[in-house]
Amino acid sequence: MKKRKMAFYRYRPYKTVNLVDRTWPDRAITKAPVWCSVDLRDGNQALPVPMNIKEKCSMFGLLVAIGFKEIEVAFPSASGVEFDFVRKLIEEKRIPGDVTIQVLTQARPHLITRTFESLKGVPKAIVHLYNSTSVTQRRVVFNKDRRGITAIATDAASLMADLRAQMRGSRIRFEYTPESFTGTEPEYALEICEAVMDIWKPAKQDKTIINLPATVEMSTPNIYADRIEWFLRRLQRRGSVIMSVHTHNDRGTAVAAAELAVTAGAERVEGALFGNGERTGNMDIMTMALNLFSQGVDPKLDFSDINRIRQVYSRCTHMDVHCRHPYAGDLVYTAFSGSHQDAIHKGMKAQGVSRKKEWDVPYLPIDPKDVGRDYESIIRINSQSGKGGIAYVMEKDRGYRIPKQMQQDFAKVVQEKTESAARELSSAEIYGCFREAYLFPGREYRLKSCAIRIEDDRRKRTSVRAVVGTKAGDFTVESRGNGPVDAFIRGLRKHPGMQLDVVLYEEHALAAGADAKAIAYIGIKRTREEPVFFGAAVDPNISTASIKAVVSALNSPGSRRPH
Repeated sequence: MKKRKMAFYRYRPYKTVNLVDRTWPDRAITKAPVWCSVDLRDGNQALPVPMNIKEKCSMFGLLVAIGFKEIEVAFPSASGVEFDFVRKLIEEKRIPGDVTIQVLTQARPHLITRTFESLKGVPKAIVHLYNSTSVTQRRVVFNKDRRGITAIATDAASLMADLRAQMRGSRIRFEYTPESFTGTEPEYALEICEAVMDIWKPAKQDKTIINLPATVEMSTPNIYADRIEWFLRRLQRRGSVIMSVHTHNDRGTAVAAAELAVTAGAERVEGALFGNGERTGNMDIMTMALNLFSQGVDPKLDFSDINRIRQVYSRCTHMDVHCRHPYAGDLVYTAFSGSHQDAIHKGMKAQGVSRKKEWDVPYLPIDPKDVGRDYESIIRINSQSGKGGIAYVMEKDRGYRIPKQMQQDFAKVVQEKTESAARELSSAEIYGCFREAYLFPGREYRLKSCAIRIEDDRRKRTSVRAVVGTKAGDFTVESRGNGPVDAFIRGLRKHPGMQLDVVLYEEHALAAGADAKAIAYIGIKRTREEPVFFGAAVDPNISTASIKAVVSALNSPGSRRPH
């Protein structure tokens, strides 16, 4: 590959504001902001194929169900579909009483007039006016100085005030956005917003929304927060203004920028589900809301059925949700790493099943069930997985509580399988590995018959008589001991090459009820120098299961010795 140098010299650092006594770093978000979804406008205009009216109706219904009280539904003057959708919502009375629709318009007279026409008969609405104020757009797009750009905004504001006066029976609120705020000098952004408000004359009972967007994300989130706090300190009508922010994701930090803007004083946040929007997208309103949720703050939005939200979103937008998308992606509650799996396994055991207990599980910032996901995919097994994750899958899906000493042995079996298959293993395949390794291993030794008799229940004296088959022929195992395992091992020791010691024995029921089966796990050693060999067996009778487990261990690779 030819060596090249990045042309960093073509770019200049972003200018900061002088705010040495900033206060936002010491604040925390303790309540949800006012949320405004822009999925139906800002998100829609970014789709390769914009939504039709049926899809827009479906998306509107989803947003209402989630709990949005302010929804930007259209740019009515942009197309017939946009205009007709607004009329459909109004004429068919699809707007709930506690929901306010918002419509967007550029600061151009004929577009504003058409926008107000679309709102005829609406109970309440927000008309959102914008014009670009950035240094670059003033120079290369409009060829106007500050005075000329301000005139565009104030002329539009005057027309809107006149048209609102004619809207009998409708409550119309105003929003103004100096578009490309991040590319505008802070003092000029303040100046043009004040000029618009001089015309609208907002009051505490009729507040104006001032929206300061990162139309293009141009610096770090802390600098954006500085600009918001700087602006609010100098705003003359602070008590009559709702401060709103609308961040884009050009630098990948739109959520962080919106969060810090709220700590800096913003009260309202515009965004879109899954971050849909122009270029790299709008601020992901779902991520920010669930970030608050994870901190014990009521987000005032309901994402408890995140799978359905994904389905409706994808059907309406024809866009996929990335598998690593925060909170909603297919893999975000999944661990493949062995150390992560072990920690999650232990954390889930400690957490228990109580829905009232405070959530505290490693690597899982929220309980997947709180957003409608299940625990099926928390731990998935590939060649990177460890013993803890494999044990978790076996316990969750099969009820097998593999002893800790045995987990490493089984993990080697599974890893060999994943490496040879070069892919992830399903739960059924993992269970297949266990069956092959322990429950039905190679038949070097076979338990052909077994009789167990308790001779002294008080002293736990048990006698065992069993016939074990090998390729060389059958041999009988007969002895007494403190329980069936001890008796069977004592009987094996009477035969050459069978000097065995039990170093692990555990058992448990696999289900409740009289007909439940039991599983026994065992580990045996021949000498101190040799490794432990493990076996397991399932049987309705736990004593029989324990004898079978010993035979399973004898069949473990490396433990086999000719009889």
